Amino acid sequence: MSTTRQFRLGAFIQATGHHVAAWRHPDAQIDAGFNIEHYQAIAQTAERGLFDAVFLADSPGVWGGTPESQFRNGKAVHFEPVTLFASLSAVTKHIGFIATASTTYEEPYTLARKFASLDHLSHGRAGWNVVTTGNENAAANFGLEHHPDHSLRYERAEEFVEVVKGLWDSWEDDAFVRDRESGIYFDPEKLHVLNHKGKYFSVKGPLNVGRPIQGYPVIVQADASEAGRDLAARTAEVIFTANQTLEDAQAFYADIKGRLATYGRSPDDLKIMPGAFPIIGRTEAEAQEKYEFLQSLIHPDVAWDILRQYYKGIDLSNYSLDDLAPELPSDTNTNKSRLKLVKDLATRGRLTLRQLYLSLATARGHRTILGTPESIADQLEVWFNSGAADGFNIMPPILPTGLEDFVNLVVPILQQRGLFRTAYAGNTLRENLGLRRPANRFAAQRHEPRLVVA
Repeated sequence: MSTTRQFRLGAFIQATGHHVAAWRHPDAQIDAGFNIEHYQAIAQTAERGLFDAVFLADSPGVWGGTPESQFRNGKAVHFEPVTLFASLSAVTKHIGFIATASTTYEEPYTLARKFASLDHLSHGRAGWNVVTTGNENAAANFGLEHHPDHSLRYERAEEFVEVVKGLWDSWEDDAFVRDRESGIYFDPEKLHVLNHKGKYFSVKGPLNVGRPIQGYPVIVQADASEAGRDLAARTAEVIFTANQTLEDAQAFYADIKGRLATYGRSPDDLKIMPGAFPIIGRTEAEAQEKYEFLQSLIHPDVAWDILRQYYKGIDLSNYSLDDLAPELPSDTNTNKSRLKLVKDLATRGRLTLRQLYLSLATARGHRTILGTPESIADQLEVWFNSGAADGFNIMPPILPTGLEDFVNLVVPILQQRGLFRTAYAGNTLRENLGLRRPANRFAAQRHEPRLVVA
């Protein structure tokens, strides 16, 4: 096995695939959102490719934009990710499962309980993608008239994560004695009641699930706003980020890694994995042909809806798709980092509205890479070796074939170059990502030396 630094790979899956019109492609599994056999096959393909994890984005509201185009969205319905991953863990042995769950629309106790359960069910392969939720449609599902303010969502998120980690520490690793002869099931000194009282939450505890196998499920984040960066530097162990250029990716990488020391963390404590949307062909021309066919499947109503998601409050009715993209809003209460990325994309390339929606239809601002398996591997290697990434979150354009192509054609090239594993390193997601297992805070406090005054 190579001792050099190697890629981390996530399979970022979205029902029929990441392209906005993926469900219309003849290779797509058209009912993918609620087809368990489809997800089982995808997880097994990713495991065959030795990926670290399967990642599933989620929202507590229906995706799809405006009512005028929502009925054209092939990703409108899909399984709740923790439930899905509990099932998928039974048909896999090594691959991790990173599920999205919201700190805005969930409660710490129930979230801590279900992720601890998933970690035990999967024998230590769970991860939590911490989101504050950018989908404004979600508010009405929880009795709210308005989506909470961005800054308040992040303030709540910081407290939320700390409460969840405290609940995961409710039981020490060796708390359960289970001694039939003495009749002692657990050591009461190794059970800890959290008794948290904060600005947003009052949670007594303890959790009624034993400490997760990994200590904590791996904590993941996918936001690059200023508030998001600080939260990530404080709490995240993996970041899924969107960068269009090498320079932007390098700047983001350096910024996040540079913040870690403030919180007593080292650069190896956090893996940065930009999204990559690969379109693979036997030749460059074939890859381009695949790309153009996918783009041709976008209905005009969907094209305008993609644009309206970013031009909130701006009337586009007097524009044609061939007009130069007007200036985008300066701020948003949804995803601030994605708005900035789209603004940079539009202004840097002086794009028309058509060019802008075509750029966003593939991977919503993540990097699109086209080419042969060798050129795809080349493009990833450049970023990996240039201080821009610790690995990549692969976003198949269509499923299942997009992931199969990457596993069958690109992974062997990365392995031949010594850039990717040829076998799993461990049994848990933490071990495979090269992340430390966190100590139980209460156990550490119990074993701290006490000052004895004579």
